[in-house]
Amino acid sequence: MSIQTLEPRLADVGGIPIARLLPNKGKQPIGAWCFLDHAGPADFGEDDLGMQVGRHPHTNLQTFSWMLNGEVLHKDSLGNEQVITKNQVNVMTAGTGLNQGISHTEQSVFPDTGGSSEAARAISMVQLWIALPTDQEIERGFIIIQSYQRGRKIVLR
Repeated sequence: MSIQTLEPRLADVGGIPIARLLPNKGKQPIGAWCFLDHAGPADFGEDDLGMQVGRHPHTNLQTFSWMLNGEVLHKDSLGNEQVITKNQVNVMTAGTGLNQGISHTEQSVFPDTGGSSEAARAISMVQLWIALPTDQEIERGFIIIQSYQRGRKIVLR
């Protein structure tokens, strides 16, 4: 077995650096994973708004986002409005079929703009995009998985 190091493609999305490792030139997709991204790391000054990703749609996808540092406010067309904090994971399922899909926004929040008192003026997040099987009916949804450092407590919201 050989190990190969892949170089990510870099882009700026919503004011932060995104390193996209998958897909990668010359490599086939890995199962249902269609994208693997790392947002950040980025530090924001006192006058900087941080990440500001405007409303955009998702269809036939599920995103698994793990917040490593910072906080992001997620708002979507299902009526969900939730701050994703450090060490939390959110799973957004856009669903499949003609009557499914989600549009949403993602914005950095800080202690003075709706974040927690511990919110860093930074962001680092890993996001896995999963292609949903279009031969199945999958409903839309959004959950937060809160993982605490001690006690391994998991809370689904």
